Amino acid sequence: MPSNKISKNISDVQEPCLENKVTPKISDSLDSANNNDVNSTIETEVWQWLDSVVIGLNLCPFAKKPRTQQQIELHVSNKPSMVAISEDFEKALLKLSKTPAEQTDTTVFVIPHLLEDFYVYLDFLDSANSINSDLGFEGVFQLASFHPDYQFDGAEADARENLTNRAPYPIIHIIREDSMSRVLKQYPDPELIPERNMEKVEQLTTDEVNQLFPYLNK
Repeated sequence: MPSNKISKNISDVQEPCLENKVTPKISDSLDSANNNDVNSTIETEVWQWLDSVVIGLNLCPFAKKPRTQQQIELHVSNKPSMVAISEDFEKALLKLSKTPAEQTDTTVFVIPHLLEDFYVYLDFLDSANSINSDLGFEGVFQLASFHPDYQFDGAEADARENLTNRAPYPIIHIIREDSMSRVLKQYPDPELIPERNMEKVEQLTTDEVNQLFPYLNK
């Protein structure tokens, strides 16, 4: 088990021929419908977290504008293996790189399965950063990390400060460096954002924590 935890530093169709169409089995249709329902629930929970916690508490100063302008892409990766998730993440990076920021400014990459263990998630986060670097996107995209069991280095598991990076599912937020730089130029003392965020969650009442982070009680 890795001993190092995340630090606190700062550093997102052509119609086929009729004769080629295959009538799906009923079970396949039901499976597809069930998957759609599950994804819809996941998306709803993530949007709620973004709106009430990330934006509502102003933990991320560059999240409100793309949310208001509908420039956030939420990608749920239900792939069955780590290799497949890595490939899916690579596709998400490439897609964002080819999409104008005015259309999609940032991607929220959600991994609802396989990364429930925080340390397994950290291993994948290392891989994700390597993929970002290997594709030549270092300095173009920055990856922000969130997890239901997020724990800062040196913090106790139940420390309030961990709430700043706790989300309903394992998430990697792909942020455009240019967009972040523009916002931070207009933000007073950006280097103090982590400390301010910790002060905000420390001031929450128990009822507010339960309301904002219902998934922590599951």
